[in-house]
Amino acid sequence: MQGHDAVVVTLGISENPLRVRARGPAHTPLDVRSRGTRNVIDAMRRHGVPRLVVQTSYGVGETRGRLPLRYSLMFKLLLGPRIADTEVQDGLVRDSGLDWTVVQPVNLTDEPADGTATAAVDGAISRWHVSRRDVGNVLADAAGNGTYRRATVAVS
Repeated sequence: MQGHDAVVVTLGISENPLRVRARGPAHTPLDVRSRGTRNVIDAMRRHGVPRLVVQTSYGVGETRGRLPLRYSLMFKLLLGPRIADTEVQDGLVRDSGLDWTVVQPVNLTDEPADGTATAAVDGAISRWHVSRRDVGNVLADAAGNGTYRRATVAVS
């Protein structure tokens, strides 16, 4: 980490959500986002790295009140422990004292980047799906260009 200008954090659990909810994750701790982000923040402070870009989830933190009922229920019933950890992660980022950006994509797809993704600091979204590649472009821009400083960016 030493000698770098920015860190991008994209931690999460890639296992099936039904399996994780019923039995817990097989390979990744439920607190991977908060624990990992806490470790990254500590290392950044030690090494003087100023810029932190963190991917969380749309519907957490500043966008919590923007979820339609069906997504809100899914978050509570299916993803509850993961979302709770993401809320902790969000707080750690905001309280870090670093030059941070929180990137919150909607539902991710494996489609090719098509350049139509929107990024909005007001929490507005244009659709409920976005490609991982388009989100990657937003993350790279935020880290490389310093855009969206101390802001939450909804990506759709």
